[in-house]
Amino acid sequence: MNRRCHVKAFANWPSPLGRQFAADFCRCFATKGAPSRFALLIVRAHLLFLKLYLNNRLSRQLGGPTYFSNGFYPPFDVTVMSRNVNGSIPCRPLVALLDGRDCAVEMPILKDVATVAFCDAQSTQEIHDRVLGEAVAALLWDGITLSREDLMKFKALKLIVRIGNDTDNVDVRAASEFGIAVCNAPGYDVDEVADSTLSLILNMYRRTLWLAKAFAEERQIIGPEATREVAQGCSRIRGDTLGIVGLGRIGMAVALRAKAFGFNVMFYDPYLPDGVDKALNISRAVTLQDLLFHADCVTLHCPLTHHNQHMINDYTIKQMRPGAFVINVSRGGLIDENALATALKEGRIRGAALDVFEIEPHNPLTGPLKDAPNLICTPHCSWYSESSCRELREMAAQEIRRGITGRIPDDLKNCVNKDCLPARMPLFPSAPIGSLGAASLAGFHTLADSINGVNMGNPAFMPYAPGFLSAMVAQSPVSIPAPLPTMLESPIVANRPASVATSMGMKQMQHMAAQPSVPQHPRNSSTPKSNCSTAQDAVLSAET
Repeated sequence: MNRRCHVKAFANWPSPLGRQFAADFCRCFATKGAPSRFALLIVRAHLLFLKLYLNNRLSRQLGGPTYFSNGFYPPFDVTVMSRNVNGSIPCRPLVALLDGRDCAVEMPILKDVATVAFCDAQSTQEIHDRVLGEAVAALLWDGITLSREDLMKFKALKLIVRIGNDTDNVDVRAASEFGIAVCNAPGYDVDEVADSTLSLILNMYRRTLWLAKAFAEERQIIGPEATREVAQGCSRIRGDTLGIVGLGRIGMAVALRAKAFGFNVMFYDPYLPDGVDKALNISRAVTLQDLLFHADCVTLHCPLTHHNQHMINDYTIKQMRPGAFVINVSRGGLIDENALATALKEGRIRGAALDVFEIEPHNPLTGPLKDAPNLICTPHCSWYSESSCRELREMAAQEIRRGITGRIPDDLKNCVNKDCLPARMPLFPSAPIGSLGAASLAGFHTLADSINGVNMGNPAFMPYAPGFLSAMVAQSPVSIPAPLPTMLESPIVANRPASVATSMGMKQMQHMAAQPSVPQHPRNSSTPKSNCSTAQDAVLSAET
C-alpha cells in the first residue's frame, strides 16, 4: 500500500521525469520474484535525476542554491542553504522605486535578490499600504520628499538610496533616529557637469547663443559694423580669471578644463588641505570676498546647506568686478534670484547662466528672472548623458544589493549617515543563516524572475491597487497568481533605536547677511579701497 502511494504521488507529479519514474517503478515490481539488478539501477537513476530536478526548481524560486534532505516530496523536510550573509528569508525582500516607473536598468542587478515594485508617486499618500508595510529598501529620484512624518509610515524600511548626488529630499536626521541608512550615488556626472559648465562659460564669453538667435531671425550681418552690433560683448578668454567656489570633484574637473582654454584659475574652499593649489598650479583665495574681488567669471560647485543659502546675494554681488559673469550648475538656492535679476538689469553683472533654480521645475515665464537680460537658463540637465544616467542607476541598484546581501551600514559604499547607525546591522536579523527557521514552505508563494518589475500594462491583472507592483513575462502582460506575503516582522517605528545624529559634528560657520555699510569693488566706488579682508565671509560646504 505504501509503495502504491509513492507511485501515485510520482505519477501525479507535474513533470515528465516523475511520470516516467512511476512507469518504471510499476514495471520493476509487477513481475513475480525479486526485481533484477538492472531494474533497481534504473529506479535509482530516476531517483537521482528527480532529486536534481527538484533541487534546481526550488533553487530558482528561492533565489539561491538549495539542498533537499530527502529529495522526494517537497515541501516536506526541506533545508535551504543560502550564500546570503543576512541569512535565508521566506521570499525576496520588497524594494520600492518610489517616484519612477522604469526599472529596466535596476532589474538585472536586483532580480535574483529582491522583488522590485514601482509606485510612480509624488507623495507617500499615493503609495500602497503593502509597500509602506513591507518595503525594506527604497529607491527615489527627486520627485518625492521623505520627511519625518513620511518615514514613520514605513514599517519595515531599513535602507534609502537617493538616485543622485544629494539627499536634500530626505530627512537624514529623522532617518538616523529610525535606524534607516540613507545613501546617495555620487560621482556619476563629473564629466558631464564639468563639460556643461565650460559650455555655458564659452557661451557667456563668445555669445554663441545670441549670435545664433540673431542669425535665425534672418538679420543681415554684413560688414564690421553689423558684426560689431550683433557680437557686442564678446570677450577674449585668455588671461581672464575664473573663480571656482568649491573645489570638489566637479570643481577640479572644471579647473583642469578651464586652464586648457587659457583661464587663470582661482578657487575658494575652506575644507581642502594646503597644497592643493600648488599641485594643480592654480591660485587659492583665503576668503570668498577675495575670490569675488579678482574673478572675471564666478562658477559655483558646492552643495546647498542652511549655512550657504543665498551665498550670492546683493551684498556679495557688490563685491564682484563690474561686468563679471555668474555660472551656477550646482544648487539653485545658492543664488538670490531677485538680487541677480536686479544686477543683470542694472548692468553690474554682464551675464549669467543657470542650470538650477530656487523653485524647480522652473517656469521661465514667471519669477524674478523672466525679464532679466543676458541670461541663459537650462532645465537642470547638465548632469545628463546616456552614459551618466545608466551609471547612476546601476550605482543605486548596486547599493541596494549590497544592503540586502550584506550588512548595514558596514557593506554600504555611499552611506551618508553611517556614523549614526549601529555597526553591522543585518537587514534580516531574525533569520538564521542556513535555514528557514519557523517558516514553512507549505502554502508559500513567490514571484518568479520572469515576472518581476516591468510595467504590466493592464491594471486589472494586478493583485494590488494600480501603481504598486507590475510584472511582465517576455515583454507581454501577465497576471500575478498570489499576493506577496509579509517578508519580515519589523519593530514598531516608535521603538527604533534612539538618534545619535547629534554626534555628527557639523562645523558651524558664519552665515552671509547684508551689512549696513557694504564695501564695494574699487571699480564700483568713487574712492578705491585697498583693504578687502574686513568683509564678512560666505559659507559653503566642500563638494563631496
